[in-house]
Amino acid sequence: MAFRLRLSRLNWLTGGLHALILSGAAHAHSARAWPFALAAMSLVSFAAWIGNYRRLRQIADTPLSNIANAAQGYVEIAGTAQSPGGAELTSKLSLTPCVWYSYVICERTKNEWTEREAGASEAPFIITEGPAQCLIDPRGAEIVCARERTWTQGDYLYTEALMLPLDKVYALGQFETVGGANSQLDLKTDVNALLARWKDDQPELLRRFDLDKNGAIDLKEWELARRQAVREVQVRHNEIRSSTGTNVLRAPDDGRVFLLSTELPSALRLRFLRWAWAHAVVFVAAAGASIAMT
Repeated sequence: MAFRLRLSRLNWLTGGLHALILSGAAHAHSARAWPFALAAMSLVSFAAWIGNYRRLRQIADTPLSNIANAAQGYVEIAGTAQSPGGAELTSKLSLTPCVWYSYVICERTKNEWTEREAGASEAPFIITEGPAQCLIDPRGAEIVCARERTWTQGDYLYTEALMLPLDKVYALGQFETVGGANSQLDLKTDVNALLARWKDDQPELLRRFDLDKNGAIDLKEWELARRQAVREVQVRHNEIRSSTGTNVLRAPDDGRVFLLSTELPSALRLRFLRWAWAHAVVFVAAAGASIAMT
């Protein structure tokens, strides 16, 4: 799947893993199993604490930037969601117009739900802040979406999360401007490429630069062609650099958190802080009990 399982769900799954560990220890019918079970619980909670604390710190330590003047690199931005170029996306289950969706389909088997299908949209969308805008590539993002709905139909359980046009979206990720003043241009390479194209069209090359009309380009005439190529490439480079670039936010290359959310940063910080404290308490209690029993 292109999106990461949201940490909020992973937080709840740790509770299920704790229950599974305790159940295994109880079924072992041996007092020796309990210290190992409690140690395993403490490790699970420690890993979960690290995940929540890491997100808490990255949200808290990264200042919110305006899209129009955001620095290139790892940034925190916010804006209003829109579909790019009016291209409308519809969700897989409810066919609701949206900018992003995820879904999970589960089937009832005996007395439990078994996941049969899950996925998320990968199409980019735009967030705007006044006249400035940024293209969001959601691939690889951890997405916290307040708009989520679950319903049943027969033996199937459906869950769908949506981001809709005009939703306020908070984003933390790798920001870069493609094109415009930040364009990476190589004068020498582009000049050589232009000269190669001219050489492939000999009649046009002779028409423009064969000054003595002898049917061949001598060294003096080739130098004239080279200077003209430099001028034309420089003009084209100036046009590219003076054009408006496209702002893009994507997953960081260094593995840092890539987060998209319809919740405010303050709400996200509080969410991760509560989970961090909960996992810390379980870690300390389970580790202490494990040590006491050995």
